[in-house]
Amino acid sequence: MKVTGSTALVTGANRGIGRAVVEELLARGATKVYAAARRPELVDVPGVVPLRLDITDDDQVLAAAAAAPDVTLLVNNAGIALPGAVTAGDLEPLRRELDTHLWGTLSVVRAFAPALRANGGGAISNVLSAMSWFTIPGMSGYHISKAAAWAMTNGIRLELADQGTLVSAVHIGAVDTDFSAHYDGHKIPAADVANALLDGIEAGTTEVLVDDWTRAVKAALPQDATAYAVAALAGG
Repeated sequence: MKVTGSTALVTGANRGIGRAVVEELLARGATKVYAAARRPELVDVPGVVPLRLDITDDDQVLAAAAAAPDVTLLVNNAGIALPGAVTAGDLEPLRRELDTHLWGTLSVVRAFAPALRANGGGAISNVLSAMSWFTIPGMSGYHISKAAAWAMTNGIRLELADQGTLVSAVHIGAVDTDFSAHYDGHKIPAADVANALLDGIEAGTTEVLVDDWTRAVKAALPQDATAYAVAALAGG
């Protein structure tokens, strides 16, 4: 599909990658962009339609789908990261990450799939992570939830193929946003992610590997877990 002339909805659109995607959509000629966020008053990009959306709130998801029936491109970007162990301590952070990355994203997909079908098929882009494939100490919950989201993305791709909906998974390493402020290694600009995501949509790509680090991790997957963990920790 073409971004020019599309009607897009981006979750987590008030900052970071989501905001960059919103800006790039406008730059590429999207007709309308719904900028969805838990606090839409923080959306500060001119020319968009702010929309209140906490993807873990079923009522808000259904309300968003009713408010935006013309969507042809859905970008699922909203996410959280709650460091901690999963073998001890409170499991609530893991539940929240799964509620967001798996159940919340799936809820949005289910709510908007009928509109995409009615509007000709369109596309869904799920923003995932290189950490769909590996973890580091303290981040197992994030890894588990992103791995689940990757599996879900692969599943909905098959289910929505008959209605002509492209489902694309976007995998990235560290990005220069508030989300990765604690990380001291190399980080790519959020604009690079937005460009790769939309290039992938226009090319009909089902899996977008944004940066060299992510490509190195993916290339190591046929090996054992130690090999791709080493590749990840070495930064590719």
